[in-house]
Amino acid sequence: MKNKLIAGILAAVMTLSLAACGGSAPAAGGADSDVAYIKGKGTLVVGITDFAPMDYKEGGDWIGFDADVAREVAASLGVKAEFVEIDWDNKILELNNKSIDCVWNGMTLTDEVKTSMTCTIPYCDNAQVVVLPAENAGDHKDAESLKGLRFAVEAGSAGEAAAEENGFDFTAVTAQSDTLMEVQAGTSDAAIIDLLMAGAMIGEGTSYPGLTHTVKLTSEEYGVGCRRGSDLAEYINGELKRLNSEGTLKTIAEKYGVQDSLSVK
Repeated sequence: MKNKLIAGILAAVMTLSLAACGGSAPAAGGADSDVAYIKGKGTLVVGITDFAPMDYKEGGDWIGFDADVAREVAASLGVKAEFVEIDWDNKILELNNKSIDCVWNGMTLTDEVKTSMTCTIPYCDNAQVVVLPAENAGDHKDAESLKGLRFAVEAGSAGEAAAEENGFDFTAVTAQSDTLMEVQAGTSDAAIIDLLMAGAMIGEGTSYPGLTHTVKLTSEEYGVGCRRGSDLAEYINGELKRLNSEGTLKTIAEKYGVQDSLSVK
């Protein structure tokens, strides 16, 4: 009787421990397997926003570093990649509702993200930077000099978190690309966006030649987010490592100018 009681207590403790950690990922192909679910329906539905050079449209198709790598992973599963533009603020809800299977869009691995999703290993390094008209750059070289500016940030993004942390006055808009339009139009003095996006979208030869980036407010890592407890994250990890060892990841990165940010080991 005593042994049975002890066994029961240990089982209860183990159950509580798993619940507190979000549970372990189901075995691939098991009853609760996301990998099996995706193979069964024939599509890997990827939640994205318009965010060059990671995900953006050209000729009606979604391209970019993240989009191209997601297609490689989908092909390895024997399915097609389907891209769905989401409200970034609702990404966790979209995942949990199974409207999408993963969030793959230059997503910063914040504490909130890692708590709410099962995430992959980091695959790119990034930072949040301040973007403003080049003519004003000399006056704003550190965080203290940015006080008093009106910022535009993407709602629910790492840029918004950086603005809050620094006590900046800001307006939240739908997408990072919209923040650049705000600065261009003069409705905001500056924007906070991802360094990788800044490299692709502002400066000479872009649609925003008069904008530049100055202060780096954070350093961070990108990862893919899956449903809590999903086995898809571990599958993607394996594919990222395979694509890296084969040189495919570097080839795709060079196509979009992000090769120096790759961090897959």
